[in-house]
Amino acid sequence: MSSTVTLPLWLVILIVLFGAVTFASHFLFPSVRWFLRGRVERGLARLNAKLQRPIDPLKLMRRQDKIVRLIYDPQVMQAIADHAEETGAPMNVVLDEAKAYAREIVPGFSTLLYFGVATRVSRWLTKQLYRVKIGRVDAALKGGDHNGIDREATVIFVINHRSNMDYVLVTWLVADRSALSYAVGEWARVWPLSRIIRAMGAYFIRRNSRSALYRKVLARYVQMITAEGTTQAVFPEGGLSLDGRVGKAKMGLLSYIKAGFDPAGRDVVFVPVGLAYDRVLEDRVLTEAAAAGTRRFRARLGVMLRFGAKLLWQKLRGRFQGFGIAAAGFGAPLSLRDWLAQGPERDTEALGQELMARITASVPILPVPLMAAVLSKGAATQAELAQRAAGLVQDLRVKGAVLRIGKMADLVQEGMAPLMARGFVAEDGGRVQVTAKGRAMISFYAAPVLQALGQTLGECRDAADIKLQKTSI
Repeated sequence: MSSTVTLPLWLVILIVLFGAVTFASHFLFPSVRWFLRGRVERGLARLNAKLQRPIDPLKLMRRQDKIVRLIYDPQVMQAIADHAEETGAPMNVVLDEAKAYAREIVPGFSTLLYFGVATRVSRWLTKQLYRVKIGRVDAALKGGDHNGIDREATVIFVINHRSNMDYVLVTWLVADRSALSYAVGEWARVWPLSRIIRAMGAYFIRRNSRSALYRKVLARYVQMITAEGTTQAVFPEGGLSLDGRVGKAKMGLLSYIKAGFDPAGRDVVFVPVGLAYDRVLEDRVLTEAAAAGTRRFRARLGVMLRFGAKLLWQKLRGRFQGFGIAAAGFGAPLSLRDWLAQGPERDTEALGQELMARITASVPILPVPLMAAVLSKGAATQAELAQRAAGLVQDLRVKGAVLRIGKMADLVQEGMAPLMARGFVAEDGGRVQVTAKGRAMISFYAAPVLQALGQTLGECRDAADIKLQKTSI
């Protein structure tokens, strides 16, 4: 028992390493994990105490656990069985296909990344590019025991889609309320952007998928997070507006939410959000796509990097004056329970129409779009433009539009300067007129103003011609 045993040095080193790993895995790592978990839980508790709507447990669940829960949902399993029977594919093959869909859809969530990085970067970036203003905020969103939204309800922000800056702007503006789970299209499925977006709790959707199995997996995920109270943000139009107007709602996500809604359970409250910009970053891309009659455009990384580098260089030289105003209005919330109680036979299309009407009414009117609407009526002198602008402002106020245009004395200059700087408008012989280069852009920016008036661009020009005829008579 006391005899000496000689071992090779390499074996001694191997034994020590195994011992160290065993000690760390059984004693050290569990203690560290327990310590860190305790700190994370205390930090999360403090964060939830500050938020109007605490982060729900499902959002904090490990991503792999959420994927498993989704795959083995009874309705998903039934869809897998039905798909296998219809196609004749083996059950395990169809199960793997459903798992691939689930991994594509289900996000993770990092509290540190969202609140520690994303919201701060969103605020910084927005303020570097725009002057941010808030439009009308409905009384129900200001809290209070008599008019606040039920704290147990699932809140879904429904937003008009003007720019990819929408994500940045809304994330910052509602950072004190909750963490948003965005429905994001295929444009963002580009590495490394996809990993960052998924870590922030956003889920990817294929807007044009015809696979019944995919649609069922997506529907059950949306219904699952809605039932658990996850605060969401969706763009019902299904894509960026190509003509500047608030478009019609796509029925996909709304139909999933309505189909999975239980009036006896947690209520769902839609909060309409109207966004407006003096300068839409992608305006050239969008107007070109509208002219081509296609939505097949993708953000090119090289173009974005060059655009960012150009702005940075202008900023460093003190020549970047910003892109004007970015504004958000929050309209009257719609309770799905109350809406269905007024007429249980109401369909999803009626729900979409109601939500888009509330979004349209919430869009603030800004200086550049307003002057674009003025210029769409034809060439005029500076004095005539000021007169037209005053008349248009009066008409908008009668319609109940939300105006964020500053002082009337500065309106023409503030709204005209960006358009003239980009060559969309020129002054010739004392009269200001739209250039050939700017026709599509003027229509694009004037659209939300004309929509607030209930007019199209053609109707607006006809009205201007009638006024001119009356004046000449």
